[in-house]
Amino acid sequence: MEELGSRESFDRMGTLGVEEEFYVVNDDGLPVSGIDELVYGDDEPPAPLAGKLDHELFKFTIETQTPLIEDVSEAEDHLLAVREALVEHAENHGYQIAAAGLHPEARWRELDHAEKPRYRSQLERIQYPQHRNTTAGLHVHVGVDDPDKAVWIANELRWEMPPLLALSANSPFWNGFDTGLASARAKVFENLPNTGMPTAFEDYDAFERYERRMVEQGAVEDRGELWFDVRPHTGHGTVEIRTPDGQVDPAVVDAFVEGIHAMVIDLAERYEDGKRDSLGAGLRRELLDENKWRATRHGHDATFVDRDGESTIDLAAAIERTCDRIGNDALTGLLDRESGSQRQRRIHEAQGSEALREALVL
Repeated sequence: MEELGSRESFDRMGTLGVEEEFYVVNDDGLPVSGIDELVYGDDEPPAPLAGKLDHELFKFTIETQTPLIEDVSEAEDHLLAVREALVEHAENHGYQIAAAGLHPEARWRELDHAEKPRYRSQLERIQYPQHRNTTAGLHVHVGVDDPDKAVWIANELRWEMPPLLALSANSPFWNGFDTGLASARAKVFENLPNTGMPTAFEDYDAFERYERRMVEQGAVEDRGELWFDVRPHTGHGTVEIRTPDGQVDPAVVDAFVEGIHAMVIDLAERYEDGKRDSLGAGLRRELLDENKWRATRHGHDATFVDRDGESTIDLAAAIERTCDRIGNDALTGLLDRESGSQRQRRIHEAQGSEALREALVL
């Protein structure tokens, strides 16, 4: 990976790329360690995964990437094709694939870290917070054709990140116990440096100066280690949303992809039309952090400090307002479903750990 991206990367509007992180588990649904053959073995995974499959920090976490998607209407087919290829590849080696923001029974002290130099370097540099980082998320890239526009869109999207997290919350259990949180993944991941809610950047030059300073001073090895909830990706020429928890149901993933794509397109059109009145980017970062905490703790039951900095708004009203504005109701369809965290707790309480593990398998 190149250490830094560039202005020239931002040259296409509306393209999509989706990254999903998953867990490799055994027949009992428990995380496994020695699975190098899945990623580095002699047999290449089936298309469309060939050349695109890699470990995350732990050997039992694995990341998939879709090809570049030209039209949002094609996203569902690409997502399903990638998942089917991964499940088939895992089955060929005697494993299963599970999905959640955190695997409820992954005990980080007992699981092997990946050997990749990038991850060994992170473990050495970051220490404890990275050693226990068993998280899995959903990352959505939307192409933007102008670098200053991309930074403005990322600024504006910050208010939307806590409602998206609340809607996606799917990680109540960690290390075998109930954390009391709806998205423990968000809190575990936020222990790392350069995570969480970013500040607003004046323009692309300001973001690039920051990115360059972090690399040149050795705070990060490359720009990919700026792990904020939303960021301009100067390598891919995208705005990347990294907020949602990992999901079992591909229909939920598809709803997030469609909704996020529509959010970015709506903001891009506002930018082009000169309608740059802030939709909440002017809110203090501390209040955005407060909203993220509410999403982390309460999930679907969260209420948020609204964009005016004074009133509050509940999740349903926040999502419905955004969907009305962007002219896309993909995300409102998730409001009537139980959240991933609610589902996990219900299954665990009624049927126990074994049933829960089974419910997380693709």
